[in-house]
Amino acid sequence: MYKIVKAELLVDSIYLMEVEAPRIAGSCLPGQFIIAKIDERGERIPLTICDYDKEKGTITIVFQIVGASTFRMAGLKEGDSFRDFVGPLGQASEFTTEPIEELKKKKLLFVAGGVGTAPVYPQVKWLKEHGIDADVIIGSKTKDLLILEDRMKEVAGNLYVTTDDGSYERKGMVTEVIKDLIENEGKKYDSCVAIGPMIMMKFVCKMTKEYDLSTIVSLNPIMVDGTGMCGACRVTVDGKVKFACVDGPEFDGHKVDFDEAMKRQTLYKTKEGRDYLKAKEGETHHGGCGNCGGDE
Repeated sequence: MYKIVKAELLVDSIYLMEVEAPRIAGSCLPGQFIIAKIDERGERIPLTICDYDKEKGTITIVFQIVGASTFRMAGLKEGDSFRDFVGPLGQASEFTTEPIEELKKKKLLFVAGGVGTAPVYPQVKWLKEHGIDADVIIGSKTKDLLILEDRMKEVAGNLYVTTDDGSYERKGMVTEVIKDLIENEGKKYDSCVAIGPMIMMKFVCKMTKEYDLSTIVSLNPIMVDGTGMCGACRVTVDGKVKFACVDGPEFDGHKVDFDEAMKRQTLYKTKEGRDYLKAKEGETHHGGCGNCGGDE
């Protein structure tokens, strides 16, 4: 059992939980995820790690109520426990393997949309701990849905906040902030990391491609099973079949077929759609097929 030592409602329908999981906390890196299961009958829920404390042996997760399982999870309180809490899973962020001195020479931009702020935070925090300041853009629909702003302020070199309705700080989409920083403020970046809803990542990549700015995206929004066996997170990257949970969740955003991935998301929501995808894709339908790198 994995004890919940902190349970907090951040904003409407978005929760933060700190869970005792010393073995995971001791070995995880930014970009990886866990799979949580409430009880024996509970659904497996993949969630990107928001923070970790190696000394305390805790993992922090942030999730939004999107269905029955996350609704049940939101009912858990401090002192309750998860039946299963597995990780770290997935590949760590690319920059964690780069020589620090080389990384310090780069100017990095992070773009977070909605709940995507949670997986961006540990990446920016890791960089700060290694003496690297990064610019961060946080976007949300309204001020009331903005999360982790105070935490992000502590680790970001420069923080830019925007809301779709203009209820707080800037008004507009995150893409408008990117354009303003580059074209009006003269900012120059070597690499961008964008995490948020699929549609947001698609348009961020469309814009950064125009600026010839390499961009990494995290496809955790399309994960369901978290092991590569269900076929939900199958995606085409540079013309090749990949699976977000075993090959990612981070990929070169300029090579991701977002339109195909979003169409699959819609189909996967119904049994008829899942059966169709399984029949159409055959042996390449899931991550255990040997064609995606998930078995290596």
